[in-house]
Amino acid sequence: MPLLILVIQGLILIGLLLKRYVEKKNASDGILVILLLITCYEQTCYTVGFMGWYDTFRATKINYFLISVGTAIAPLIFFYVKSITESNFKFRKKYWWHFTIPILLVVYRLTIFTYDALQPGFNETQNGVLKIAVDETEIAQAIFKILDFSVMLLYLAFTLQLFINYRQKIKQYFSNVFKLELNWIRNFLIVFSLLFLYSSIQTLVGDLFMELDYKERWGLNLAMGICTIYVGLKGYFTDTTKLNKLDFSFSPRHISIPENTKEVKKEIPEVAIEAIAALMQREKPYLNPDLNLSELAKQANVTRGQLSEIINSGFQMNFNDFVNSYRVNAFKSMLKAGKHEQLSLLGIAYECGFNSKATFNRVFKKLTSFSPTQYLQSLAG
Repeated sequence: MPLLILVIQGLILIGLLLKRYVEKKNASDGILVILLLITCYEQTCYTVGFMGWYDTFRATKINYFLISVGTAIAPLIFFYVKSITESNFKFRKKYWWHFTIPILLVVYRLTIFTYDALQPGFNETQNGVLKIAVDETEIAQAIFKILDFSVMLLYLAFTLQLFINYRQKIKQYFSNVFKLELNWIRNFLIVFSLLFLYSSIQTLVGDLFMELDYKERWGLNLAMGICTIYVGLKGYFTDTTKLNKLDFSFSPRHISIPENTKEVKKEIPEVAIEAIAALMQREKPYLNPDLNLSELAKQANVTRGQLSEIINSGFQMNFNDFVNSYRVNAFKSMLKAGKHEQLSLLGIAYECGFNSKATFNRVFKKLTSFSPTQYLQSLAG
């Protein structure tokens, strides 16, 4: 019953995501629909099994269509994250090769099913001649498990790297990245990583220590059902389309910045560094919580590429740390001026350009090695 309820809820969420995909054509919604459909399909197969269908109707041919879904889910996880983190993502024809293994598995099973269906007595049995002789052997089952494990491990590693690179990239572009740090994607990856770990441990126990039938594997299916609902809900209510539209490409550098690409470390003119520092002191653009690289570049009358290089090489910081260092210094100045007697620490942080408590606490601790409260106490002492 729990699995049946979770599957029905999952199908409802798939319907909502599909409706939005048809209306808005968001690639991430379409990929998530397919991913959830596959997980719900597998859950349905097990749900029907727990209802006693296969025991009652022994000629059911479901075994032909219980395919290792991990080989399909793994690349879908990767492309879901890619569809959100890549500007104006579109699923291209060349991406289909990532699904070569699951497609071959489907063709393989259909071939076996077709052959067995042509044999006499097929309608009276659950598994036909070729299914038993080829597909049900220990060697075949071991190959399927190794494929499932290897593909999932490989794509989870690729996806994690993609996510880490994206987080580093937005720090070069945005001054406040709390809303853009893709906490949803982080949780999305954690969910599937934990399911992968659970499944791997269960398979290891079943192969080396004790035989586990489908009833003893119920826990994994329950976890998958719960995760399907979580992913469906969060995927539907989390707006990630604005991330897909971000443009991180930089304009060509002007001659004022050296263009010797063979140098590992760029020599930035001192006048360029001083000009940016003077702008930050004079105009205080860091007080704008939504400040990004493009806006600051316009104020400094340089390209995004130039400004990024000045900050990275001239100040030895990424854009995020550079801007936040001014905000932290402004916060310190306000504390020394007694501003905390009128406003809370968080209120002062907002006046200095921070846009969330979490970002403020993390940044302040990173740049000063103190929490805001500890720093205030040190001033009093």
